[in-house]
Amino acid sequence: MTAARAWWKEAVVYQIYPRSFNDSDGDGVGDLQGIIERLDYVADLGVDVIWLNPVYDSPQKDNGYDISDYQTIYDEFGTMADWEALVEEVHNRDMRLVMDLVVNHTSDQHEWFRKSRQRDPEYEDYYIWREGGTDEDGDPVPPNNWESFFGGSAWEYDEERSEYFLHLYDTSQPDLNWRNDSVRTDIFDTIEWWLEKGIDGFRMDVINLLSKVEGLPDGDPDSEWVGAEHFIDGPEMLSYLTALDEEVLSNYDVMTVGEMPQLTVESALEYADTDGPLDMAFHFQHTKLDYADGERWSVGDWSLPELKRIIGRWQDGLAADGWNTLYWENHDQPRSVSRYGDPENYRRESAKLLGTFILTLRGTPYVYQGQELGMTNADWETMDDLRDVDAINHARELLDRDGVEEYDDVKDIVGYRTRDNARTPMQWDDSKNAGFTDGDPWIQVNPNYREINAADQQADVDSVYSYYQRLIQLRADRDVLVYGDYTDLLPDHETVFAFTRSLSADSGTERILVVLHFDDATETLDLPVEYADATLLEGNYDCDDTDPGTVTLAPYEARVYELFD
Repeated sequence: MTAARAWWKEAVVYQIYPRSFNDSDGDGVGDLQGIIERLDYVADLGVDVIWLNPVYDSPQKDNGYDISDYQTIYDEFGTMADWEALVEEVHNRDMRLVMDLVVNHTSDQHEWFRKSRQRDPEYEDYYIWREGGTDEDGDPVPPNNWESFFGGSAWEYDEERSEYFLHLYDTSQPDLNWRNDSVRTDIFDTIEWWLEKGIDGFRMDVINLLSKVEGLPDGDPDSEWVGAEHFIDGPEMLSYLTALDEEVLSNYDVMTVGEMPQLTVESALEYADTDGPLDMAFHFQHTKLDYADGERWSVGDWSLPELKRIIGRWQDGLAADGWNTLYWENHDQPRSVSRYGDPENYRRESAKLLGTFILTLRGTPYVYQGQELGMTNADWETMDDLRDVDAINHARELLDRDGVEEYDDVKDIVGYRTRDNARTPMQWDDSKNAGFTDGDPWIQVNPNYREINAADQQADVDSVYSYYQRLIQLRADRDVLVYGDYTDLLPDHETVFAFTRSLSADSGTERILVVLHFDDATETLDLPVEYADATLLEGNYDCDDTDPGTVTLAPYEARVYELFD
C-alpha cells in the first residue's frame, strides 16, 4: 500500500558544508555568496533540498557546531543579507533550504554561558553545573565518570564559577540544561524566528541527547561511550520533542530529521512514526561496519551480508509507520568510496554503485557535497595538517594509550577516520586550489582534484556526476522507487546485493530490480526473480542485457531493471 505522500519523502537532499564549498572573496574560507555562485550546479544535479551546515556566529572550535549567537551569521561566511539572498535564490530554483539546529549545547562564548558562569540569577541554571569531589589522595575529581565523545572527561572545571560544567563534546561546547523551562522557551523562540525567515526545516544535531537522567549517576565504564545510558534517549526526550512539534513545528510545512546516536528501529518509531514529532532520523549502524570490535579508532573488515541485515532491519522496521534516511557520507564521515569502494582501481564504478544504493532504496536520500563526483579521502601526513578537533584529541589519546611518541605511528588510523576527509574543499576544476579559492585554503585541497573535479564531470556523460543526475531523475519519475516495498533477494550472498521494489496500483504492480556487485572480481549468478520481460533502466557499465535471470557482473557493477509480469 502506498505510504502517505509528503514532499520530503519524494525529495533528494544535497548537503553543503559552507566552509569548504566555495570561497567568493579569496580569504580561503567558503561563504554564503560562494554558495549562491554555485547554486545552478546543485540545481542541475536535480536535487530538491539543500541542507546547510551551521552558518551561525561561532568561535569555530568545532567548525560551527559551537554556536555563540543563534540569530547572527558568522562573519567569515557573510551577513544576514547574504543569507537572505541565499534562501531567495534557493527558492527561485524550486529547491528548499534546511538549516542545522544545534541545541544540545552552545559555545562557551554564548551570552547565556557567560552569564551562567557569573551566576546571573536569570541564567544560572541554563547549563549543567555540579560540584566535583576528591579522591583518596585529596585530588579533585569530576562529578561522574561520563566521557566526552571527543575524548576525555565530559566535565570541565570553571574557575570563575568554581564548579564543573557538562560538555558531551568539546570543552568549548557546554550542554544546555533542558530541564529549565526558560531554556526551552528561548530555544523554541529561536526556532520559530528562523522559520518565520522562510526556511523549510531542520536537521537536528545529536537531538536525542537533550534529556539527562536525574542525579547524573556514573555510567558503565566498559561501554563504548561511558555514561551514554544516562544521556541518550533520556526520560524526558520524547516530551521535549513533542512540545517542540506541538508549539512550533506543526505550524509550518517543514521537514525535520534528527541526528540520533545509538538509534534503534524501536526508538526511531517513537520519534518519527506517522504520529511522531519528527519526520525521520539518522541512524549510524551501517557507518560502523568497518569498526574493529566496535571501536571507532580502528579499522576492521566488513561484510556485505551484515550490511544487508542492517538495511533490511530498517527497511522492514519502518515500512508501515516510519521513514528512512539513506546516506553514506556527511561532514562527520570519511568518503564512502575510500571505505566501501575501490578508490585505486574502480573509483568511478564503485562511486556509481554506492550512489545506486542510496537512490533506489526506500527513504529520503542524502548526497554530501563531492559525493556526486566520487571524491576520496585525502592524506594527512602530519598533525599540523589536521583541523578536526575530534581527530586531534583522539590522535593524542592514541599516542598516550599505545605509548608511542610519533604521529607516524597512528597516522594511518587517524587519517582513515578523521572528519577532515569530508571537509577538504569542493573540487570544482583543475585550476589552483581546485577552483575553491584564490587565497590560501583553510584546509588542504586533495591533490587528486586534477583528475576528479566538477568541470570535467559535467562535460562527461559517463561521469559519476552524470550518473547521479540520471538516477535522481529516475527516482523522481518512478513512484516505486519512493514508496515501493522492499524485498532482499540474496540476503546471504557475500558479494551481490539484489533487491526488488514493488508498488501496486489500479493499473497493476510496478516492479524494479536493483543488482549491486560489491567486489573487484567478475561474478555470474542466477537471480531468483520471476518476470515475463525486463528493461535495463540504468547501469554503470555499457550493457544491453535485458535478462536479469542469469547475470554476469563486472567489478562493482550496478544495474537497475524494470520487470514486467
